[in-house]
Amino acid sequence: MVAQVHSATLIGIDSLPVVVEVDLRGAPADNQAAFVMVGLPDQAVAESRVRVKSAIKNSGLDFPVNQIICNLAPGDLRKEGPALDLPIAAAILAVSQQVPVSELEGTLILGELGLDGMVRPVNGAVSVALMGVEREFKRLILPSVDAAEAAVAPGIEVYGIDSLIQLVELLNGADGYEPVQFQDRASDHLYDYAVDYSDVKGQREAVRALEIAAAGGHNVLMMGPPGSGKTMLARRLPTILPPLGIEESIEVTRIYSASGQKGGKQGLLWERPFRSPHHSASHAAIVGGGRNPKPGEVSMAHKGVLFMDEMAEFDRQVLESLRQPLEDAVVTVARVQASLTFPAECILIGAMNPCPCGFKGLPEQKCVSSPQVCGRYTSKISGPLLDRIDIQIEVPRLKPEELLSASPGECSEAIRARVVSARDRQIARLGKARVNAKMTPREIRELIPLDEDCTAFMRLVMQRMNVSARVFDRILKVGRTIADLDGSESVEKRHLSEAVQYRERAEP
Repeated sequence: MVAQVHSATLIGIDSLPVVVEVDLRGAPADNQAAFVMVGLPDQAVAESRVRVKSAIKNSGLDFPVNQIICNLAPGDLRKEGPALDLPIAAAILAVSQQVPVSELEGTLILGELGLDGMVRPVNGAVSVALMGVEREFKRLILPSVDAAEAAVAPGIEVYGIDSLIQLVELLNGADGYEPVQFQDRASDHLYDYAVDYSDVKGQREAVRALEIAAAGGHNVLMMGPPGSGKTMLARRLPTILPPLGIEESIEVTRIYSASGQKGGKQGLLWERPFRSPHHSASHAAIVGGGRNPKPGEVSMAHKGVLFMDEMAEFDRQVLESLRQPLEDAVVTVARVQASLTFPAECILIGAMNPCPCGFKGLPEQKCVSSPQVCGRYTSKISGPLLDRIDIQIEVPRLKPEELLSASPGECSEAIRARVVSARDRQIARLGKARVNAKMTPREIRELIPLDEDCTAFMRLVMQRMNVSARVFDRILKVGRTIADLDGSESVEKRHLSEAVQYRERAEP
């Protein structure tokens, strides 16, 4: 007799179906293994034999004395992680007639087992649930701590369990087990941030630039001396971004759940990500990769903010690798076995000093770096990468009297209200969850018509600044965002004039 249990394994952030097959043979001979596992298991899956046997015995259940042959199909797909413990145990219990085989039909099972039979959480629950819906499974059984995020999938009943005994009771039809219901976000904690733009003194121009970036999804580069407030400004950007919608929340949760970086949070993630990697981070850490490819920081910042402090200190290869994600909003990691694609739609906020010592241009402190050293420092941010950064601003250090006399800045709530209103206009114009920064060239031509005044102005800009076609389009996109914040249906010369100012970054 052969028992089959349906489960899943993660490849990147996607879930692929796995069928666990268990066959019982006669008592093993002296030189035969009592528990044989095939189907390209990795080390964690191969070690399931020990965990499953101990969990079954310590749960008071009968472990077969026969030789057990376990196959993980399809045989050409490598299986990773301990999430197959529970389906392997379920298949053994079914083939030994301790649970009915009929109850395994149309059911997905997922979970790691402890030696005492308790069920531990696994990665990628929401991806497994969505795969189950796509393949028309009726029921999903997994650890209770993962059930809340999986419950978002429509059309599949999600059951959370805490032990192997509970799985046996559930499959045997015991009372008291109900499907987990999806819980929407708690609106009372939606904007519970520890920081606020009211903390910022001065820097009105920089705050305005970040408001435009938040409204249109534009990338920003801030240049200024140490202590000018670049990091303070960047860390408050999530406080003025609109709340995540349900589809956006699912996308973010898929990435964090598959990467095992939810930090113990149950259910969907409703906060926009803010990632701030150290400048010593490797290429794989930023864009994704590794032997078993995982999302990098640019994907972990999906639908949120990627803040690269001391941007010129990052390895040049790492910086250049951002060009494709910033343009296409996805990262493709190619391997011999397969190519994996991770979402990477984020707002890049870069911050850097004007020179290695940071004091160039300050009247009260002398720069100790030579012009050649300064040139090499700033040249790490290449022209093609700068072309993809819509807003480039200088953040000057505040004078003592400005720090002492400046009143608190505008609160994040007021700025966020304008940002939400501007994004609503973009959604009405572009479609669901679209922002101006992601407009295609065709949409730019159709949705940003220029009158004679604007055409003449942009002609002068192109002649004076010698901008590329990409920069020209990005100026129009920023102008469209400024018009949205202004409540204007058309893009006017004053909107384009402000947009051009954000491309006139003085050379350090």
